Amino acid sequence: MDKTNIIFLILAIVFIFTSTIFTIVNRYKTKNTINRLNHMLDSAISGNFSESTYDESMLSALEVKLGRFLSMSLFAENNLSTEKERIKALISDISHQTKTPISNIILYSQLLNEQKQLPNNSLEMIKQITVQSEKLDFLIKALIKTSRLETDIISVVPKADSVLDLVNDVYYKIKKNAEEKNIKIQTICEECKAVFDKKWTEEALYNILDNALKYTPNGGNISVSVIPYEMFCRIDIVDNGIGIREGDINSIFMRFYRSIDVNQYEGVGIGLFLAREIVTKQGGYIKVTSTIGKGSTFSIFLPK
Repeated sequence: MDKTNIIFLILAIVFIFTSTIFTIVNRYKTKNTINRLNHMLDSAISGNFSESTYDESMLSALEVKLGRFLSMSLFAENNLSTEKERIKALISDISHQTKTPISNIILYSQLLNEQKQLPNNSLEMIKQITVQSEKLDFLIKALIKTSRLETDIISVVPKADSVLDLVNDVYYKIKKNAEEKNIKIQTICEECKAVFDKKWTEEALYNILDNALKYTPNGGNISVSVIPYEMFCRIDIVDNGIGIREGDINSIFMRFYRSIDVNQYEGVGIGLFLAREIVTKQGGYIKVTSTIGKGSTFSIFLPK
């Protein structure tokens, strides 16, 4: 072997050795970087991340950016938590400050209404004060209830329970309202167990049934049926009321939404919003089908 070949061979060996060392070192650095990134993410997930524990001189540009992003996220989360506490305090204050005055207005107007010597026009005005005060009381209670749900002041606690018992309890609560409009409510229920918070789900079902009563004419019909599925229990509330426009179906669960077709009916547009909030928080959902002039079907799906 001549001298030239020996030199090329030595250079090749040196190149291969150097490349191998470079690859090993680079892989080691990459592994360390990934481990540090994992540690940063684990710290952020557990809520223990602190940018001050990381030395920028030891980190790659990616790690520095990730560290800053996580610090900003932690700062935003802390601000959000503080704001939520302020909202909780505000809701409690509103609830406390409005409860007594409204109750007093209702009480005094009822006492005045019992005074027989008052002229008829005064009695009519007192009656309107009572009605409007009761509406205001309902609205404030509904708003506070919704706000408490949204800010997790009140949390739903789902557990296995009977959907049949749920439907029967709501039926007896709303039966009197139906009789006042001569509306027949028929229940067709199979026994079905689902996972739900009974108190809050009763409220959701009541709101939907009350909605059906409101928009069903006197002498109409409403049916409530329970259908068991493999993963859900389905509750159908079917009425033969005024129906809902197709373009309004996606909007009826928005807070304070009122269709132009229901301006002559009483309501503030919060019952369906609250119903969906309650059902969604429990892992369920609500579907609606409707035909103008023929009626609507609200289907509540509760997980088993």
